[in-house]
Amino acid sequence: MLIDVSQTKQSYIEDCETCCNPIQITVHTKNREVINFEAVSIGQ
Repeated sequence: MLIDVSQTKQSYIEDCETCCNPIQITVHTKNREVINFEAVSIGQ
């Protein structure tokens, strides 16, 4: 998974590469470094 570190906070939905269920991804960055990463299944 590639993460865009140009924004300080981003949230998006991406399909799991293994099971294809949707995952809510939330990333916080500071000075172009990831400081927090959260992936939560929003399975159907």
